Amino acid sequence: MKKRSLWFAMAPALLFMNVAAAQQYPILDAVANRIVQKYQRASCEQLWQERAEKKGRPRPQGEDMAIQAMHNDPQMRAAFIDRVAAPIANKMFECGMIP
Repeated sequence: MKKRSLWFAMAPALLFMNVAAAQQYPILDAVANRIVQKYQRASCEQLWQERAEKKGRPRPQGEDMAIQAMHNDPQMRAAFIDRVAAPIANKMFECGMIP
């Protein structure tokens, strides 16, 4: 009975932590969602083509600003990576982009 009570006491706290993290960086959450959707919807051929086209092309200013913000805020960087790493890595693995 105590284990069940402990779980019911912890569940709201865990849910609150997830909501608080999403509310802390709402723009980052929107960007992460867009990136994850891009990888999930793209075909392997599209990803390979985009990768080839990106070489030598400068990044947009907004992207540079976001990258700089993540360099300056380790918590923001961790939240972003936690959100996008698994979906991107899975798609890249499926497409033979990583071993």
